[in-house]
Amino acid sequence: MKIDDALKEYFLHIQVNEGKSRRTVSSYQNDLSQYAAFLKENGCEDTSEISSQLIDQFIVRELSVKKSSSVVRMAAAIRSFHKDLSFMHDEEDPSLNLTVHKDVKSLPVYCTVEEIRTLMDSFDDSDPKQFLDHAVLEMIYACGLRVSEVTSLTLNRTDLDSGRLRVLGKGDKERIVPIPSGSVPLLKKYRDVLRPVLVKGRTSLFFVNRYGRRLTPRYVESMLQSKCTELGFQKHITPHKLRHSYATHMLQGGADLRSIQEILGHANISTTEIYTHVQNKQLFDNYAKFHPGEKGDLFDDKE
Repeated sequence: MKIDDALKEYFLHIQVNEGKSRRTVSSYQNDLSQYAAFLKENGCEDTSEISSQLIDQFIVRELSVKKSSSVVRMAAAIRSFHKDLSFMHDEEDPSLNLTVHKDVKSLPVYCTVEEIRTLMDSFDDSDPKQFLDHAVLEMIYACGLRVSEVTSLTLNRTDLDSGRLRVLGKGDKERIVPIPSGSVPLLKKYRDVLRPVLVKGRTSLFFVNRYGRRLTPRYVESMLQSKCTELGFQKHITPHKLRHSYATHMLQGGADLRSIQEILGHANISTTEIYTHVQNKQLFDNYAKFHPGEKGDLFDDKE
């Protein structure tokens, strides 16, 4: 079967029959298009000509230029493609022994509570632009949202009176997220005072820019980076790291892992468990900093 024909059939299958999200399908299309291009560069036009050696060569090449986590994802797409091809057309699966090991996960960067307080207190809410920026970052941190979730948030999904959001996350999965009571006054003021001034036409978006249009994730990232530079933060803080900060502070405050998983919208608890490693690292760092034995005080010669 021609590679291009096989890919068209596969993408249709995972989208229609398996119901994978548009984001997942797009990711698979990107990875497999690179895979197909490599095969053709090596004179392979038909799926029956694909060998495990060719796949290994492709993986080795990708590992030399990409993060291992990206290549792990590509390998998963390749295995899925060949498994589907084998089932539908009874072709031999050359990817059966394909394995790529992901590097040990680095712990997520997060802000301290003091850094969050410094960040939020740095805005002049009498300035409409600063007030908008403040409200956006408040919503991201206070509710642990992805930047794409906050920029696509709508009025009908935001209930400030009951302190709840209905968030549409990855794979179009909806989840209920609580809004901390301390954040509600700021968000109400934005909704009732500033938003009506910014809105130019009919829109259901909760956050809009000064032209009355949708905020872009890029705008939020750039705005946060400028603010952190202004404040002299040494860490590279992104909107997603505010989400990391939220999860870390929740765990430090005594929230259980399952609750954090539900609020963040993680499909697997293993994704949320990274924050326990952050907490464990803090524990050992404090031990090293304060324990008398670590400081050399325990066995000092008192004579």
